[in-house]
Amino acid sequence: MKIYVASSWRNPHQQAVVAELRQAGHEVYDFRNPRPGDTGFAWSEIDPDWLDWSPSRFRECLNHPTAKAGFTSDMEALIACDACVLVLPCGRSAHLELGWTAGAGKKTIVLFTQQDEPELMYRMLHRVCVSVQEVLLALAEEAVPA
Repeated sequence: MKIYVASSWRNPHQQAVVAELRQAGHEVYDFRNPRPGDTGFAWSEIDPDWLDWSPSRFRECLNHPTAKAGFTSDMEALIACDACVLVLPCGRSAHLELGWTAGAGKKTIVLFTQQDEPELMYRMLHRVCVSVQEVLLALAEEAVPA
């Protein structure tokens, strides 16, 4: 199964989850290492002072070639995936990715790796899991519930 792992660069569990899913035989997209020799997109590639951008500067930089390439890489992987696993804690981008896959009718799973704030809208997902073993079982289930 092709799996898109959505998470945060700051999530200390993301790489272990990617490794466990791969070890179980899945093809996993890792935004930190999307292809051999590619360490993924970072705003700092555009400007080391990216945290100080104004809203208009941010909007302008969305059209930077580096941002466009990073978006294309991630979006192509989202389109190609069979399932998306959201690894908490994470932020806005990961939630947008999970939301896109939910809207596209793909299998969607959230993995709580530690105590986190509850979210009512996770009810729209295929499964809420508390371990990678539960994620693997959810991925093995045939149909996404209606």
